[in-house]
Amino acid sequence: MSSIDRPLSGDVLRFHLEEERVRVNDPALLERHGRNARTLLKEGPLRVTLVMVRAGGKIAAHRAGGPITAQVLKGDIEFRVGGREHRLAVGDLLVVNAGVEHEVGSDGGGTFLLTVLQPGPPDSKP
Repeated sequence: MSSIDRPLSGDVLRFHLEEERVRVNDPALLERHGRNARTLLKEGPLRVTLVMVRAGGKIAAHRAGGPITAQVLKGDIEFRVGGREHRLAVGDLLVVNAGVEHEVGSDGGGTFLLTVLQPGPPDSKP
């Protein structure tokens, strides 16, 4: 059974992103892992997650099965995609196609909203 005690899907969900950012700001986890995250939505193929990266924190290179967007809400975030660095500030939105390797870091710490569209079976219909 999941330890999550809140709805992750439904006809209407509303979030106050600053309140969610406070919840994801766990100093012990940030110190240990360099990042922390809180899933806000998990509906069919759509995932929305609030991600916080501590100053000097990193998320190792990886690939997502579907396209992603990353919108910076606070601080600074660096995405390295295809050998190129994208330094993002508050209000910036980065889009990365499915299967493209990327890694994430932050010099000063930051928070971003990650949206992922998970691939479905090839014969699935919307």
